[in-house]
Amino acid sequence: QVQLVESGGGLVQAGGSMRLSCAASGWTFSVYTIGWFRQAPGKEREFVATINSSGGSTDYADSVKGRFTTSGDNAKNTLYQQMNSLKPEDTAVYYCAARLGLGIWHNSNEYTIWGQGTQVTVSS
Repeated sequence: QVQLVESGGGLVQAGGSMRLSCAASGWTFSVYTIGWFRQAPGKEREFVATINSSGGSTDYADSVKGRFTTSGDNAKNTLYQQMNSLKPEDTAVYYCAARLGLGIWHNSNEYTIWGQGTQVTVSS
C-alpha cells in the first residue's frame, strides 16, 4: 500500500525558513508526479508546487515562486519543500500528493494519493 507521510511543520517567525518532508512508502512507480498543496482555515486547498520523476521538472504557484523550492531524493523515496522568506499568509496545513504519469497538474483532483498534512504557522 502506497503511503505519503509529511513532516517538518511547526511555528516560525515571518522571514524565517522551514523544510517539509514527504516520505513515500510502498512506492514502486518510476513515472510519477508529486504535488504540494496547502489549505488555510476557511479557504480552499490550493496548489503550491509540483515535481515529477523526469529530471525533476518543477512548477510553482506565483505566490511562492522564488521563495519555495521542491526537490526529491529517489534513494530515500522522500520529497522536500524548502520554504524561505515565510510570510503569515503562508500559514496553512501543507499536503503532498502523488499521481502516476508526468505532467504539470495544479488541480488537486488530479492527484490520487495524499498524505495526512502538516501544519505550518508563520507568526508576524
